[in-house]
Amino acid sequence: MSPRAVDHESPDRLYTVTRGRAQAEDNVVDIVALVVAESEPAPGMQSEHVRILRMCRRPTAVVEIASELRLPVSVVKILVRDLLGAGSISLRTPPASQARADLPDPGILKQVLVGLEKL
Repeated sequence: MSPRAVDHESPDRLYTVTRGRAQAEDNVVDIVALVVAESEPAPGMQSEHVRILRMCRRPTAVVEIASELRLPVSVVKILVRDLLGAGSISLRTPPASQARADLPDPGILKQVLVGLEKL
């Protein structure tokens, strides 16, 4: 393993990148959410934030950003949350609640199964 690869996984580095935060304040950022840059990087901006903004000129999934930056998804979620709070990005979250709403009620499915078994 190269020294550079080890540096990216260093707990000290991750602590610095996230400014000591272990997780984003809420669950707004889904790993499959698409991140879209809404502004250009600003002078003095953290290097990881700059890279995210440049990567996300086209919609890019949070998990893809983590892979490209070689950072844990949990760290990327914190960084994305920072950019979202600053208005630098927008998120396009898959409509998971809509997908779940389209599923049939489990109770009805059980009744159908019992009925089929009785046939």
